[in-house]
Amino acid sequence: MRWFKQLIPALLAIVFCGCGMGNLSHNLSQAILNQDDPEIVRLGAPAYLLLIDSFIEGDPDNEKMLRAGAGLYSVYTAVFVDDQERAARLSKRAEAYGERALCEREKLLCGVKQSPYEDYVSALQVLGKRDVPALYAFAVSWLLAIKANSSDWNALADLPKVEAALARLVELDEGYERGSAHLYLGILQTVRPPALGGKPEEGRLHFERALALSEGKDLGVKVEYARNYARLLYDRELHDRLLREVLAAEGDLPGYTLLNMLAKEQARKLLESADNYF
Repeated sequence: MRWFKQLIPALLAIVFCGCGMGNLSHNLSQAILNQDDPEIVRLGAPAYLLLIDSFIEGDPDNEKMLRAGAGLYSVYTAVFVDDQERAARLSKRAEAYGERALCEREKLLCGVKQSPYEDYVSALQVLGKRDVPALYAFAVSWLLAIKANSSDWNALADLPKVEAALARLVELDEGYERGSAHLYLGILQTVRPPALGGKPEEGRLHFERALALSEGKDLGVKVEYARNYARLLYDRELHDRLLREVLAAEGDLPGYTLLNMLAKEQARKLLESADNYF
């Protein structure tokens, strides 16, 4: 699920959440987003994992710190961890932090993941716009954990619940973090063909909305649009057009540099493999 790499800015919003760190949190976030060398980010991230763990140990009920833990572990695991066993282990920590963050935000939702689907969806209705950051940390970290444990059918069975959380996010604030919830929903609707329950046209609408909300600056949206929707429907023309637009676009934009570097890399690989795929 390499598409997760394109969600770094959204995840960083969870990580650097102003958890008592003042301007340092904002500066760190911007430094990472504007970094043109992913290796520097990879080498530096483990120190922050330990730092976040230590903060949570000292203040285990701090919602903002729990969101930070969910986000940083999600970023590190999705982008830099290739070993499946290690990814499963680290993503579980991210998931646990995200679940605890939502519980601290709204006590009525403690343990909600274990509720029957209809009760779970109903419970999400207690959340309002001010609860969006906690809900986002909860949904994103859970989605990563499902991906990292994709061989577990019990984990995969939870995807509808994650989708419901993302749909609730769209209802509450669709523009949160540049419309990233729409990007997730677009991917979830196009990872399966229609015969197996996929809804590619709904996915297309989500991709288009994510493009609009990010003002086209997030090149990763076009990459995932091509990878998931265009390839699913064998639309070579759309596929190649989107990827060529990514390669031709200016990637060095404030707040998007690292994201767009990764997007361009993926666009090249997808174009190189297009003849074999189509």
